[in-house]
Amino acid sequence: MDDVARVVERYARFAAEEAPGRSDVYGAWARAVASDPELAAVVARIPAPHRQPPLVFAVTRLLGARPGPAADWASFVRTRADEVVAECGRRSLQTNEPLRCAALLPALSRIEGPIALLELGASAGLCLYPDRYAYRYETAAGPIECGDSPVVLEARLDGAPALRLPDVVWRAGIDLAPRDARDASDRAWLTGLVWPGEQGRAARIAAALDIVADDPPLLIAGDAGDADLLAEVADGAPRDATLVVSTPGVLPYLPRARRSALIAAIRSLDARWLTMDQPGLHDGWDRPIDEDAWPGGFAVALDGEVLAAADPLGAWVSWRA
Repeated sequence: MDDVARVVERYARFAAEEAPGRSDVYGAWARAVASDPELAAVVARIPAPHRQPPLVFAVTRLLGARPGPAADWASFVRTRADEVVAECGRRSLQTNEPLRCAALLPALSRIEGPIALLELGASAGLCLYPDRYAYRYETAAGPIECGDSPVVLEARLDGAPALRLPDVVWRAGIDLAPRDARDASDRAWLTGLVWPGEQGRAARIAAALDIVADDPPLLIAGDAGDADLLAEVADGAPRDATLVVSTPGVLPYLPRARRSALIAAIRSLDARWLTMDQPGLHDGWDRPIDEDAWPGGFAVALDGEVLAAADPLGAWVSWRA
């Protein structure tokens, strides 16, 4: 299969399986690529790791394309093809969604503080501030609230985990291209990654960026899968705090062999490992996950013990521990 055929297949799958219910605009744009060989050929010029539909669409919006009819977007891409290809090659998906903290909080509640939190693939570090957000969980018995903050993360919760805000005293992140919450262009890029039609996400990310900008974390530019860099950064954590290495959403970007090596490197540290991944993504669980019986979503785990199923962006949590 050549690159154009791969692009057609990927964008058709995105339009059929990923865009429905999230973004009619992105669904229409993806169908345009899948049905137009000339447009697919432009996308195929982008290096393979940088041609995911949400990344390409976000880049075109950054360059001036407006959410709207697919014909207008296709004309924009054809007219500015060289610029789109070049800019996509410089960018990567950095889904820095603070709502993921709503899925991680029940697991963090099990860890005695103080906590030193180190996230791999941290982007701007919005998931390094679980203690600075407030939470509102809708349950069958009524709402459960935790914390006091101008940023309120709302999620649906099945089950009854113990909940408490973590005592985070040190926070650091590693990312190939860390984003600065104080920088206007970085803020625009992160809010621009929100899909048209996703209600409330851009405002939530902007509010979380304000919290991060007031007290920026330590962000290191580097390969999140580099075990030596991980060890070096982890060595800077306070000795009297429990080190928690968090990997929500970063492992899919590593080849399987590197995922396994990174998990082994994390386990070699004096640290807890917190993750949120697709059940079949790796073998780091303490026992195999029966995917036929899995309720959907990602698995949230602490030290390999699967505690919950959760929406990939944190909108719902099903506690299973």
